[in-house]
Amino acid sequence: MKKILTLWNNNRFAFVSWLVTAALVASLLGGAMWWRGARGSNQATEAVPTVGPNSEAPAVNLGLPPVSVAEPAVGRRIQLITNIPAELPRYQAVKYTVERGDAMSKLEEKFGISAESILYNNKDVLNDDPHGLRPGMILLIPPVDGIYYVWQQGDRLDKIAAQFKAAVDDIINFAGNDVDLTNPDFKPGALVMIPGGSRELFDWSSLAWSQSSSSGSGSNACGGGRPGSGSFIWSVAGEPHTISGNSYGAGHLGIDMTAIEGDVLLAADHGVVTFAGWSQYGYGNMVQIDHGNGYVTLYAHLTTYFVNMCQSVSQGDQIGTAGNTGNSFGAHLHFEIRLGGASVNPLDYVQ
Repeated sequence: MKKILTLWNNNRFAFVSWLVTAALVASLLGGAMWWRGARGSNQATEAVPTVGPNSEAPAVNLGLPPVSVAEPAVGRRIQLITNIPAELPRYQAVKYTVERGDAMSKLEEKFGISAESILYNNKDVLNDDPHGLRPGMILLIPPVDGIYYVWQQGDRLDKIAAQFKAAVDDIINFAGNDVDLTNPDFKPGALVMIPGGSRELFDWSSLAWSQSSSSGSGSNACGGGRPGSGSFIWSVAGEPHTISGNSYGAGHLGIDMTAIEGDVLLAADHGVVTFAGWSQYGYGNMVQIDHGNGYVTLYAHLTTYFVNMCQSVSQGDQIGTAGNTGNSFGAHLHFEIRLGGASVNPLDYVQ
């Protein structure tokens, strides 16, 4: 006994530490066993009893919400490929080399830019003439409809906007101009895009009309002739009745009717021929008919013509064949109508 007391006195701290450690371990193990047992008991209590045809247990309504089997209102699906818009906005001009078969209408469709904007920005090569396209020609295609302007010393935004009939805000906010909004100005020599800007285009057709008028012809000079009906037929015989090149618009005050070389051309209405011959202004072989009711029609780029000056014609008479003469790229019929001396859109009149 004396030895035990001596051992206890000499190792009291160690014995107490071990006892405390054992007590802590025991309490932790006991707590874990209790928690595990309590959890299992709750799960057993909450389980829905199986009630079958041979079961004597009464049905128990646990008040659980019904389980829906309907599809979620908003479905989600993992998409591994990022969708990129097919046509991103363009802020810089591109250079395009004209290919065989190109026409203004095709360039409009290809780039989403109006023919007028293409003419505005290519005066050095096209000289405002939409028929001037040639294979190998390099065109500057603007990113949006409008006109490029080389900034000059002393220019002001408000004056330049007014000059090209555009809005100052459109010039400043166009991303391609890279404007410092804290100081919206440009350095001399900068190429500035004027969105929505425009300028006057030279009317080449006016030269053709004045040439035929100045020749001393016209319905009054020729006299006679059956007055026109005011109703116009499609002047290319047969089908299709489609536009092959340029439609009506600024810089092109007529339409280019689809035709192959040699297709028969018809007088659009009754009248008197006031010009039949070669036009020195790019129209090639040309026929003009005065219909005696304020209307005059013009037919250009013919291979041959079958009528003469002051000859009376009826609607549907053959006046020549389609061709590619003059300033033309590809066979077609360039057709114009004027009413009281002013150009009108032939598509509003021909049937």
